[in-house]
Amino acid sequence: MSMNNPILNPLLSFGKSLPEYSSIKAVDIKPAIEQLLSEAQKAVDLSLKSTTPATWLDLVEPLEDATENLGRAWGVISHLNSVADTPEFRKAHAEMLPEVTAFWTNLGQNLELYKKYKALSQSAEFSSLDRAQRKVIDNSLRDFRLGGAELSDDQKIRFAEIQDQQAQLSKEFSDHVLDATDHFVHVITDEKELAGLPEDAIAAAKQTAESKELSGWAFTLHFPSYFPVMQFSENRTLRKKLYEAYVTRASELSEKFGSGKTEWDNTNNMLSQLRLKDEEAKMLGFANFAALSLAPKMAKTVVEVDQFLTDFAKKAQAHGQKDWQELQLFAKDHLDLSSLEPWDMAYASEKLKQVRYAFSENEVKQYFPLPKVLDGLFALVQTLFGVKIEKDSLPVWHADVQSFKVLSKNGKLLANFYLDPYARPGKRGGAWMDDARGRRNLPNGKIQTPVAYLVCNFPAPVTVNGVTKQPTISHDDVITMFHECGHGLHHMLTQVGSLGVSGINGVEWDAVELPSQFMENFCWEWEVLEKMTSHVETGETLPKSLYEKMIAAKNFQNGMSTLRQLVFSLTDWRLHSNFDPHSAKPVDILQLSRQINDQVHVIKQSDLSRWPNTFSHIFAGGYSAGYYSYKWAEVLSADAYAAFEEAAKKTGSILDEATGERYRQEILEVGGSRSAAESFKAFRGREPEIDALLRHGGLA
Repeated sequence: MSMNNPILNPLLSFGKSLPEYSSIKAVDIKPAIEQLLSEAQKAVDLSLKSTTPATWLDLVEPLEDATENLGRAWGVISHLNSVADTPEFRKAHAEMLPEVTAFWTNLGQNLELYKKYKALSQSAEFSSLDRAQRKVIDNSLRDFRLGGAELSDDQKIRFAEIQDQQAQLSKEFSDHVLDATDHFVHVITDEKELAGLPEDAIAAAKQTAESKELSGWAFTLHFPSYFPVMQFSENRTLRKKLYEAYVTRASELSEKFGSGKTEWDNTNNMLSQLRLKDEEAKMLGFANFAALSLAPKMAKTVVEVDQFLTDFAKKAQAHGQKDWQELQLFAKDHLDLSSLEPWDMAYASEKLKQVRYAFSENEVKQYFPLPKVLDGLFALVQTLFGVKIEKDSLPVWHADVQSFKVLSKNGKLLANFYLDPYARPGKRGGAWMDDARGRRNLPNGKIQTPVAYLVCNFPAPVTVNGVTKQPTISHDDVITMFHECGHGLHHMLTQVGSLGVSGINGVEWDAVELPSQFMENFCWEWEVLEKMTSHVETGETLPKSLYEKMIAAKNFQNGMSTLRQLVFSLTDWRLHSNFDPHSAKPVDILQLSRQINDQVHVIKQSDLSRWPNTFSHIFAGGYSAGYYSYKWAEVLSADAYAAFEEAAKKTGSILDEATGERYRQEILEVGGSRSAAESFKAFRGREPEIDALLRHGGLA
């Protein structure tokens, strides 16, 4: 049987290569993970023997090898759980989650192992190791302390329970959001109710209905179905219906508004997570979880982060107030909306943008067929960073998934990546980059090349009258694609050979968004857009006149959108810094989000909205007390991009190869082998400044 035979179990037989994803079944998970846990534990036991010297080759490398095998197999399982969820797979994943969590917790708490790493750090060998190896050891010592290695035995038992409970709650939170999103379907049978919707959105709704064996047009809460309704539908009742379901997902109101069951309510889940995180922080000697979270980050103090976000909000408030007043006045005078409700916002904004700048997002979208966007993105990467990108034929988990290889100029393989572009049932919403395999120097002298997953949720191609149209994506989606590619480049172009600090590994959490946000800037350059646009019907390049309108509209309502992001960031930060979860009631999380909104934003938070209940970034995605890092890293990324703007004034091209080469060497190649502050300074020649970000966002 495949479950006992490693040759037949696809989770055990892929070794250092890539698995046959489509062959992996729920039944393979338990036997594979049990075997890999056993092998990893044997390696830990061997490293603890008194006869095992505290050296890089005897201690660190064998341990890294065994734990990498476990980590990669579990990574494959977690990846499939996100992109190809089934009840059987979810159950098998949940069954082994406590076992895997316990292993990593016990490893982080292992006092004897901690002592061996300490001995290595104090040995004569340490100074002869390369920079990356020394950083791995320094990070490991820090992680042992943060993992509870110095706790008493009694405390270690409780600490392990906390890690297990957090992992379970995080998974449940994510499952509830996915279930609520998948659950809702709204069917329309009268074509008149589709007024204002773009053709592709109507065709997609028709296709969704057919796939569910329904007549008419079916709309869901998956973003490619939901957002076109909010942005373009003239049917206010339809907008309200979808809005109410969307903002009450995974809450006590979800059953009332059609997005699920009472047991998917995340309200108590959030409070439980906050209590566990606070308890963990205090066990480790920190005042709160926010303080603990800063230990491996660029920012130094809780007050510094709070002040950064508060000051940023003050800079944006006047711009946000102006945006809001203009939108209200326009809605009243032109749309006969005396009261602008939350379900009117995106619709009114789109109408105002069309009037002010004489174009619509849907018009722009027709110039961005996804294949053409990818051609343009790859051309930019090849020019700036001196690589070649070619199609590959790696094993995939769904027919829509594409694979590519990244080569040096002389044809040497540097990396591979997957692109999973389209939304579908059973796939978690949003967009992300994940590590399929990290770069490292193998004991046999060869280099293990990195592999990345790039996952998006763009609208899938639709078939009308037997003809499948090329999928087109919005300019916002183009920005998303560039963003995730930036993360991918950070992972794939590293030249570091020590796994713990190669690529994105070991990079401070509040700097990890630098390369992704940096790439977004190119989406506004004519030199780039000219080569990556082709009208889906005519093949015509984006007209310069339309591009100029897009540039004029670039910072349209950026004051309001900046304030919205700062509400998210401050809610996350204060939930983890000055909110007492032990005395709080479940409703207090929502109340805190409203208080912060009242202090920061110019628009009242909807009474109906339960947005914290789907805030997966902080309750299921690793951004707890870290959401501020998007804004923090924007300062770095805008300032880094300003180097290309300065070069363009001299060379006439934003795609300056010399600056690209320097960026590749000083930011991408070094990964986490030195601090982000050092890498930034090596590239820019100075400390980061906020001026470029304020200028780019029209907030200067």
